Amino acid sequence: MLIFNPDSDPALAAQLNRLLDAQAGALEQRRFPDGESYLRVHSDCQNQDCLILCNLFHPDERLLRLLFLADTLRDCGARSVGLVTPYLAYMRQDKRFKPGECVTSRPFAKLLSGAFDYLVTVDPHLHRYHSLDEIYSIPSRVVQAAPLIAEWIQARIPQPLLIGPDSESEQWVSHVAELAGAPFQVLQKERRGDYDVSVSLPDLDDAAQRTPVLVDDIISSGRTMLETLNHLRAAGLPRAVAIGVHGIFAGDAYNQLTEVADVATTACIPHLSNQIDIAAPLADAVRELLAEREQH
Repeated sequence: MLIFNPDSDPALAAQLNRLLDAQAGALEQRRFPDGESYLRVHSDCQNQDCLILCNLFHPDERLLRLLFLADTLRDCGARSVGLVTPYLAYMRQDKRFKPGECVTSRPFAKLLSGAFDYLVTVDPHLHRYHSLDEIYSIPSRVVQAAPLIAEWIQARIPQPLLIGPDSESEQWVSHVAELAGAPFQVLQKERRGDYDVSVSLPDLDDAAQRTPVLVDDIISSGRTMLETLNHLRAAGLPRAVAIGVHGIFAGDAYNQLTEVADVATTACIPHLSNQIDIAAPLADAVRELLAEREQH
């Protein structure tokens, strides 16, 4: 197998190379003065299974080069072209709230489905979709972060109380809590804007002797977590731990969060907060999908 890493995530790429007994694909890329992309594959792809690792947390900057690379690999004779994207973009826009809005998750899914043979990701934002199969027409595997987070909590936090910041987080915060053998609470959130969020207080009687552990799938502006953390501090609870599957940390969110909590994320998006490894389950998912292709 050849693994190409067009948008640098060297640590995760090196882990996948080792776990999948793969070689790093040689890729040359640069921009012309007018901003267009130049891309050249130096590896021999003929009859090879090729895998692209591309974090799509800034999708508009990455998508064209990703599609160009997938097309080039196929044109150079690759036997299969798969995509590992630990953060799958545009999943949150899954409904038309106002007339004329683009439900971007659907055309984005068509683009990727047309370019790749299979897809591996970590905890996509499945709110109104029950599975990726509703919008993606290629085989996919979703790696669940809950077991990885639960294992991390068990190893480091003796008396945790898991806290989900809103009702959307309940289904998988409860899953993490079950796996970690810890109690959990889910708060109520009211969002009035991207940076204007209010959150209810937890039951302080249950929280008094425990370390609050906030768990959310995406930390973007950080306003939901910050509001919750400020409530916890005001109530006199111990310093909290904030865990995110996908740490986007828009603007100054990370610095603000670390002032009031210890912050840890999975390695889905490269960041200094990465503490929870995802390489092994990603590699397992790739193996499963390739084995299914062989059977067919």
